[in-house]
This record gives sequence, C-alpha cells and structure tokens, in this order.
Amino acid sequence: MPLVKIDIIKGIRTPQEIKKLADVIQQVMLEKFNAPPRDRYQIITQHEPYEIICEDTNLNFQRTDKLVFIQIFQQGRDAETKQAVYKELQRRLEVDCGVPGTDLIISCSRNEREDWSFGMGRAQFLTGDL
Repeated sequence: MPLVKIDIIKGIRTPQEIKKLADVIQQVMLEKFNAPPRDRYQIITQHEPYEIICEDTNLNFQRTDKLVFIQIFQQGRDAETKQAVYKELQRRLEVDCGVPGTDLIISCSRNEREDWSFGMGRAQFLTGDL
C-alpha cells in the first residue's frame, strides 16, 4: 500500500497533464510494487517556482521547470524492487509525460503495518480488516 506524494511547480502542467502524471505513477505502483487494485493514495502539491530548490548533487544535471519530486511511503520492498520502480518511473514519465530523467527525483521510505489507519481510528492492518 504505497502512499505517493508528488510535488511539482505550479502553472507548468495542465490539469490533464497532472492527471496523466498521477495515472502513470499509479500504474508503476501496480506493476512493480504489486499494489492491489483500488489501492491508490496520492497527494499532489503544486509549488511556486521559488518554493522548490533543487540542485544537481554534483551530477551535472540541468534541471528545468518540469521537475517532479516523488516520495513513496511503502512497506517492505527490497532494494532490487525499489530500483526497478525508479527505472520504470523514469522511463514511463519521460515517454508518457515528457519528464526528463534529470528532472525526476524519487525518495522511497519504509513504514510498518502499524503506521496506517485508513479511517474510523482503526489500524486496519492490525485489526484484520485488511
């Protein structure tokens, strides 16, 4: 059950382009993380250009205003699976959404079953509801 936060610069993409970006990311979550169908939790935040500061970590990347930050909160995927997700997100977002590979930053964080409540003040993974 990944929770995906997507941060982009405001005014660069149309609502349809933002929806496509989110849809492509979700498809990769289904394919590479084996997320269950209807397991879609995405938060999309648009920022003023001055609210995102992104240098190149000495990799000599030229960043553009098409910058996309993706934060994935997930349970128990191994390093190999995460690397497959990074690669597929880069490929699909470049092909389907025009995001240059140098403008894609992904961070993947692990959490546990007890770290989730999907409503009603219950930890559904722990109570057996999920």
